[in-house]
Amino acid sequence: MVPLLDIDPERVGRKLSDPRTMIGLSDGGAHVDMLCNAGYPTYLLGTFVRERQALTLEYAIKRITSEPAAFFGLRDRGRLAPGMAADITIFDRDTVGCRVRPEVRHDLPRGGRRMVSPAEGIRCVIVNGQVLLDQGRHSGVLPGQALRSGTAG
Repeated sequence: MVPLLDIDPERVGRKLSDPRTMIGLSDGGAHVDMLCNAGYPTYLLGTFVRERQALTLEYAIKRITSEPAAFFGLRDRGRLAPGMAADITIFDRDTVGCRVRPEVRHDLPRGGRRMVSPAEGIRCVIVNGQVLLDQGRHSGVLPGQALRSGTAG
């Protein structure tokens, strides 16, 4: 779920395209039992790239990949190049987005509930060169790892 505190879409578009800002959202899991705000990248691509044309697709992808990786010192992430971790999301430009209204899921331990806004238009997710999700189906592999600033790569 991506509630915008600034409801002026023109001003938000200017903020998202301003290179002095970092695009991101996290509470470090403090509210995992309430809602999952992980939909901001697909919301950015669907709403501010495709619908409002506030950023080009290429610039938006840079803003959510190589810029934060460089800022946090994750030297082998954020770009596609030889020797880098192959983390790739393949999406449909015409349908990528995030639902505004979240759905309730009971997927926490002991059936705990939370609200999730699922991503739409995602075809495949590859982590460390292995297919994690394909057409919404989990492959069963768990190729990810916890990253710390300055320790990746």
